Amino acid sequence: MDISKESKPSFFLANILPLLLRNRVVHFLGFGNRLAFDPILFELQRLRCKCNFHALKFIPKIQKTGALLIQRMREHSKKQGPLDEHLIGETLPYLEEGTEISHSSSKYLALHLRFEIDMAAYSMCEFGGGEAERRELQAYREIHFPTLMIHKKSYQIPSAAALRALGRCPLTPEEAVLMLVALGFKRGTHIYLAGAHIYGGQSRMVALTSLYPNLVTKEDLLSSEEIRLFANFSSQLAALDFIGCAAADAFAMTDSGSQLSSLVSGYRIYYGGGHLPTIRPNKKRLAGIFSKNNTIEWNEFQERVRKTVRESKRIQVRPIARSIYRHPRCPECMCNIETSQTESNV
Repeated sequence: MDISKESKPSFFLANILPLLLRNRVVHFLGFGNRLAFDPILFELQRLRCKCNFHALKFIPKIQKTGALLIQRMREHSKKQGPLDEHLIGETLPYLEEGTEISHSSSKYLALHLRFEIDMAAYSMCEFGGGEAERRELQAYREIHFPTLMIHKKSYQIPSAAALRALGRCPLTPEEAVLMLVALGFKRGTHIYLAGAHIYGGQSRMVALTSLYPNLVTKEDLLSSEEIRLFANFSSQLAALDFIGCAAADAFAMTDSGSQLSSLVSGYRIYYGGGHLPTIRPNKKRLAGIFSKNNTIEWNEFQERVRKTVRESKRIQVRPIARSIYRHPRCPECMCNIETSQTESNV
């Protein structure tokens, strides 16, 4: 059965409950956000929160491999992080035979660089690749986003420059580098990079990898045999990235609308007690700062970026109709919903 997004509980009672009673089981496909977030009965919202943050657990092979990712990012320290128990259960003490145990823990930053070709194409933005890039992204849209193409023919869409000024373009790897350097992340910072294939390939990653040589992905950390278990299972690979990001000492996203980034930030809010830094850039404000990059001094650029990120770090009570998974600070989900609390400094 086709279920539209944000359906009301009455729809499920009228259409899904009879199927469940008759067949004893219902298999939902593509079920993300099919139930509306508001208006929802308090107890139903509370149940959804408990299911997401307490009942759902990763299967053992994901927990075990996630534990390996965390250990290798922390350079084989047995010191546990505040979210380890919730993410990987009791698998963390596991160490490969012959591994030398470190008694100090190496801190790391997790970066979700949402810059795959689907994101680049859907945004309708341009990223400095000229006519060849425009043709490539247009061809991708025609195949993968036919509805977007119909919309483009029927309505006037803002220009690429206007979209960027409005903050609707994903941050490029080069812009992500500028943000991290401005925030004070040093060359020696250990970075876990989450995401699939970056649009533009390795040439697009040069600025990031040259300034941050300790940047690694799950493919770098795991052996071919270890990652082969997850071949052709994109959701399981995403689960590994989720663990690597949620367990990090600091987490930075380049697009706050990304599902992975939203789920990670919500998880860190729920279990982190306000002590796990999460960097959510305001793309509209950053676009204005980046556009003046060549006309202002570095110190001023750095201060503007830091101010923008600092002002976006406040943990707010969940706005009406927004996802409880991304914004768990609400009476239905958390007891402490003081709006004055902010995440600790990076």
